[in-house]
Amino acid sequence: MIQQLRALPNQLTLLRLSIIPFLALAILDAHYHRALILMVIAGLSDGLDGFLARRFRQRTQLGAYLDPIADKLLLSTLFLVLMHVGLVSMRVTLFVFSRDLGILLMAALLYNTAGMRDFSPSIFGKANTLAQIVAVASVVLAQSYAPTWLLWLRHAALEATLWLTVISGFHYLWLSGRRLGHPAETQAQIP
Repeated sequence: MIQQLRALPNQLTLLRLSIIPFLALAILDAHYHRALILMVIAGLSDGLDGFLARRFRQRTQLGAYLDPIADKLLLSTLFLVLMHVGLVSMRVTLFVFSRDLGILLMAALLYNTAGMRDFSPSIFGKANTLAQIVAVASVVLAQSYAPTWLLWLRHAALEATLWLTVISGFHYLWLSGRRLGHPAETQAQIP
């Protein structure tokens, strides 16, 4: 376990996790430039940890679990904080948070009852994550730079997030039910 923690990709994931409270505080204190810089650092660390893990063959079991947890925690925290300061609606935040909590609970249930460990994201899950990233980035950016195209993008990304959250959540449930019906299958496409 200690050896896995020392792997550079996992160190970058831990860096991303450590950025979360500072990012939340920057938004709460209305320091949107600082929040945007921290979001860029978090995004770069996310892309870089995956690249390094593949390039230098440093993929670890810890990283496979830690990376998606860091992503979910970062995005969920951003939605909650942005809702708290009135920049994202409670409706969107409730759907995002509920879906992510539901996925976490369902993954734990599948692991504990059927021993299923493969939770690869589906196309809907990936599209949802992309919409969430664009949504929070455009919301934060619009606090200091708000041309018409960015305001349109913010609105479109929040709407896409809402709908993709619902679609990917139902898709996840459908795939989970299918997997439980066929426990011998090892391939899973879960968002």
